This record gives sequence, structure tokens and C-alpha cells, in this order.
Amino acid sequence: KLFFTDYGNAAKVERCDMDGMNRTWIVDSKIEQPTALALDLINKYVYWLDIYLESVEVVDYQGRRRQTITKGRQIRHLCGLALFENYLYTINSDNLSILRINRYNGTDVRALARLDNAKEIRVYQKRTQSAVRSHACEVDPSGMPGGCSHICLLSSSYKARTCRCRTGFILGSDGRSCK
Repeated sequence: KLFFTDYGNAAKVERCDMDGMNRTWIVDSKIEQPTALALDLINKYVYWLDIYLESVEVVDYQGRRRQTITKGRQIRHLCGLALFENYLYTINSDNLSILRINRYNGTDVRALARLDNAKEIRVYQKRTQSAVRSHACEVDPSGMPGGCSHICLLSSSYKARTCRCRTGFILGSDGRSCK
């Protein structure tokens, strides 16, 4: 799945399949300007920053069990969001510090370091990377990902895929080759 925020005409947190199909609103009420999100892949939770409502909130993948982690004026200066173990990590653009926020107790906030001009944060650690199983976009014997001549996108599950073409090409009737 692909998770994303939108604060155009109607602010929301959404998800869809990797090929863009099955687009689903997860959060569409009491939300104004969601600017960053982070996923708990193990427990299937979505965390996001709303800089207008000055809050960090969380829901499960279906949009249920919504909770506010923390609220306050300091949120309007936050950008980027990452999750690792019991903590959310974000950047305070006002003083360029990396903040650590306890995701269970939002009052436990600690500045860890300062960075010049940071706007995004990611945690890279072996334990945050899930094991990859075989999937529908694996390269076939002829060297094509998922049997697609250009682009292979996972669909509704790791067993399903959709072929797409680069700009200027159209998908052939076989659903795999581009012309």
C-alpha cells in the first residue's frame, strides 16, 4: 500500500494500492493541514502531523482507533516524521533541532541535535526493514520486471501486478508490452 496526505479542497490521509487503484480515505474529518506521516508497519498504524490544528495523531490502517499523541503551538514548526521503536522523530524548523517524541506519551519530548536546513527525516535500521517475499514484479527470465516491458507496479497484493508504460507509449492488448 501507498499512504499519503492531501490538504487541497478537503484535507485527508489516504491509502491506495501501489498502482494507484483502490484509493481509500483513512481520515477525512477534524483534519486541516496534514504535512507529514509515518507508518508503524508491524502494528499497522498511521501517524501524521497537522500543522494547522497543531497536533500529532494516529489511526490504524482502516482509520479507526484515532488518538491524539500531542498538541500545542510547537507542532506548527515541525516538518518530516519518522518512527522507530517507541519514538517519533521530527524536525523543528524554527530552531533546526531533531526532536524525539514518545509515541505513547506525547509529553516526553526531547531535542537530540541541531541540523542546518533539514526538512525531512528518515530512520534507516535493519529492524525497520521487513523481509521481502517473492512478488509479482520480480524480474522474469527475459529480464523484464513482472513480465512488463516498461514498468511493473504491485497491485492489490504482492501476488498481483499492473504493467504501465513510460511517457509516449501505450500499453498493448496483452497488458504487458508497450508500443
